[in-house]
Amino acid sequence: MIVAGCHSGPKPGSGSATDSTYKTYKLRGKVVSTNAATGEVTVDHEAIAGFMSAMTMPYKLKDPSVLGELHPGDLITADVLVSQNADADILLDHIVVVGQAKPDYKPKVLYHVPSPGDKVPDFKLRNQDGRIIQLDQFHGKELLITFIYTRCPSPDFCPRVTHNFAELNKQLAADPALYNKTHLMCVSFDPDNDTPARLRAYGATYIGSDARNAFAHWDFAVPEKPVLDKMALFFDVGITHDANDSITHTLSTTLIGADGKVVRFYPGNEWTVDQVFADVKQAAAGA
Repeated sequence: MIVAGCHSGPKPGSGSATDSTYKTYKLRGKVVSTNAATGEVTVDHEAIAGFMSAMTMPYKLKDPSVLGELHPGDLITADVLVSQNADADILLDHIVVVGQAKPDYKPKVLYHVPSPGDKVPDFKLRNQDGRIIQLDQFHGKELLITFIYTRCPSPDFCPRVTHNFAELNKQLAADPALYNKTHLMCVSFDPDNDTPARLRAYGATYIGSDARNAFAHWDFAVPEKPVLDKMALFFDVGITHDANDSITHTLSTTLIGADGKVVRFYPGNEWTVDQVFADVKQAAAGA
């Protein structure tokens, strides 16, 4: 299971440090152990370009409060912050769990992982215009669907996925024939807050327009709670409401073919625009 939660540690510049006192490198590796007493996580990581070779070593966290969310075996990406001052302090920040060994944040229910050929149920939602839409109405088109919520605080989660959809929308628009065979949809799992008006305002920032026909190719929609529960199960979206009113969730993107069946499932946030565009183009060519 590829997972991600909407958690973001303090950015460089919080506390006594400033942005200029740190140099940032990118890390990818596996959690070996955590130490609550020292606020450290030991990571077996790949070579860090421009900084160090592959090795296993402990790192202090910029935000120690996230330590409890990390477990041995978790696959992570993170920013390595290297102090440019004499103390040579090294910290980890903006940790993203891309493969979780212990899915303790998810309800104990059986989730369905979308597989090629799976028939997608005809879920009903309300879009940014307040209009009821159903998935079956997009039969005949390649439908790319993902899950977000507009209050998501971490740029690596919902905003990143929505930005990727915006780039896909531009690439598809550059090919009118392909554009007419496709449709995009961002589904909110926050029905208490994501009203049609809120979804429209959020969507307009990514589409770049709030004109009457701006959403003709890309819907932002939210189902009622009973439907949301069924959609979350079908599309493998783990959702937990935290005490601070934020939402911890998995990331789920699915390409549904013109016949209403799953073509490909993209868990997590590591898929690329070029990768998905190629899949959409191939699916449309074979429709």
